[in-house]
Amino acid sequence: MTTLYLFGSAAPPVLEIAGVIQSAQARGWDVCLGLTPTAARWLEAQLPELERLTGHPVRSEYKLPTEPDVWPETHAIMLAPATFNTINEWSLGLTSKFVVGVVAEAIGKEIPTVAMPCVNSAYAQHPQFHWSVEALRSMGVTVLYGEGGFVPNQPGERRPEGYPWHLALDAVEMIVRPSAYDPARGNRTD
Repeated sequence: MTTLYLFGSAAPPVLEIAGVIQSAQARGWDVCLGLTPTAARWLEAQLPELERLTGHPVRSEYKLPTEPDVWPETHAIMLAPATFNTINEWSLGLTSKFVVGVVAEAIGKEIPTVAMPCVNSAYAQHPQFHWSVEALRSMGVTVLYGEGGFVPNQPGERRPEGYPWHLALDAVEMIVRPSAYDPARGNRTD
């Protein structure tokens, strides 16, 4: 099965992550969920259910050097929602957070990575944000920001249509098509 690392940071759409996991699984992905520490705190009550849903531990911290990896190797990474802080830390190579460290390393490993920010229009006016988005794009990251991706809303407002999760999932599929594997039959279905 094709593995997707689904990473989220602490923006309101992260509260919808269970549905996104189910959508990705319906598309054929084996999903491993990683969260920033604050996002993990927001979802603390749901973490056991999210682990059951994915079949993998939810990670928000680096493992100890002596601990084994608990996730399979990934074929693609999707970081959404990506906050102002997460985008800036990533582009600057500030990797104190697990998910930021993984996506920073993914650039060097050439792992296909899609990011979709979730920032309001006030944050979007900060010049560092635009520099960070452009820097990530220049490093080969698909950043869904602006037309055809996430468009900032006013501070404190939410879009009636919600966060465009489908755009991020579609973008990942355009880069890496998940294998169609039928575990009941033990074979590929495509």
